[in-house]
Amino acid sequence: MSGNALYTDLSGYYDLMCAGIDYQAQSNGIHRLHQIFGKGGNTHLDLACGTGPHVQHFLSFGFQSSGLDINQPMLDLAKTRCPEAAFYLQDMSSFTVNEPLDLITCFLYSIHYNADIKRLEDCLKSVHNALKTGGIFCFNGVDKNKIDNKLFVRHSTKQNESDFTFSSGWHYSGKGEQQQLKLKIEKTTANKTQVWKDEHPMVAFSFPELKKRLQPYFEVHTFEHDYEKILPLNESSGNAVFVCIKN
Repeated sequence: MSGNALYTDLSGYYDLMCAGIDYQAQSNGIHRLHQIFGKGGNTHLDLACGTGPHVQHFLSFGFQSSGLDINQPMLDLAKTRCPEAAFYLQDMSSFTVNEPLDLITCFLYSIHYNADIKRLEDCLKSVHNALKTGGIFCFNGVDKNKIDNKLFVRHSTKQNESDFTFSSGWHYSGKGEQQQLKLKIEKTTANKTQVWKDEHPMVAFSFPELKKRLQPYFEVHTFEHDYEKILPLNESSGNAVFVCIKN
């Protein structure tokens, strides 16, 4: 399988794959950053929203929250989770909104799903156009020059009579504008194991390169990838939370 095939075909397993993610802490952290850097307002769009867990938390904060994704199966699940929210089938590299927004988020390194630099630049332009003046764009990213190709994150969980193990890791060849997100899913039922593997082509950038592309549109602040604390980014860190204020 290639491209987004696994993401689409196994949409029913997506929440299991992300079971170890603390959506509450992530949402709380970005909500706090919006309170500090934003100008108030409660209109919110989550890019690459998946099945909508972040949208669910922003609704609980009192936001008029919505989500956008390129895969309809994910949006169908998101609508079931958050029937009061609006969800849109669009590509985040070329999306439009009906009214300017106060906050746009993009969690789980999904900004990298813009597969090349041109699409990333188009995404940043789309975000800029979709925000009110002074509106906030918050996302997390990884610096291509600080990726450890040997590092994989794994977690296991159980659903019904099956055991699942999920593995994911970044891979960067050391040159070019693409990196890979490598995924592996193992499902064991009655001692029989099925294995799915996939690689997603994703845009690669260094943080200085990304800031250069953000600065024509935004005032940019970078923080450690820690949703519990607000700490300035250490230059040695390869993971960061970006807070971008529309000029």
